[in-house]
Amino acid sequence: MCILAIQYQLVPESPILVAANREEYFDRPSLPPSIQSGKPRILAGLDQQSGGTWLGVNQHGLFVGACNRPKLLPPANPRSRGALCRDLLRAGSAREAVAMAQDELSAGKYNGVNYVIADYETGWAVHGGDEPEAVEMREGLNIIGNGDLNDPRDERVSLCRRLLTLQTLDSPVKFLAVASKVFARSPTAPGRPSMVRRDSDWGTVSSTLIALGKKPRDAIYQFADGAPDQAKYEDFSPMLRDILSRGLREARTRAKA
Repeated sequence: MCILAIQYQLVPESPILVAANREEYFDRPSLPPSIQSGKPRILAGLDQQSGGTWLGVNQHGLFVGACNRPKLLPPANPRSRGALCRDLLRAGSAREAVAMAQDELSAGKYNGVNYVIADYETGWAVHGGDEPEAVEMREGLNIIGNGDLNDPRDERVSLCRRLLTLQTLDSPVKFLAVASKVFARSPTAPGRPSMVRRDSDWGTVSSTLIALGKKPRDAIYQFADGAPDQAKYEDFSPMLRDILSRGLREARTRAKA
């Protein structure tokens, strides 16, 4: 599974603030975030096995992230959930991406998955279990793992919420500073919830911190290529600002036309 926290529409200058840890098999190859070809432009990591992604942002300011989820009746030959995540990032808005996700998941072509989909207007979690459903996010802190959004029964989600709410996260800088420490919390005793997971062949393989504001120059994208208790976050913000600026220019050109 993975874990993803999104503070939504609470900080006016940065309505989308994200922290996410990805868990996967250690031998599954992937590439760090890069600007993907095609339109709209997308900044996302690349899973080299499926060609999809686990998380990204497009030039319209649309964020999409994926977490694994159990499913009682998985398909015999499932389509890649990461490939659908990549397809959703081609949408023009969160509402469009949510509709696409619901259509795809209702066809029964995927293993269990949760998608978090948000832009400046609306934010959603799409639960892709045995009965797919879309749940609108509340203002403030939302956390999802391999269950439902803000599931109080999930000990890891509860731990994440407790750690993130020890301070008031009233600015993007403060959110990212606190989240970078919370999501780098090393494994504890067996059977206890932890933010970083590390088994023999599977565990936390990367971590991402994102701040999306109304102005491209304020956007932040940091990525740790490895478990964040061992790997440093590197700055990919210039690439994010580049695609967001492109999107803003294109929107202004369309408005003038």
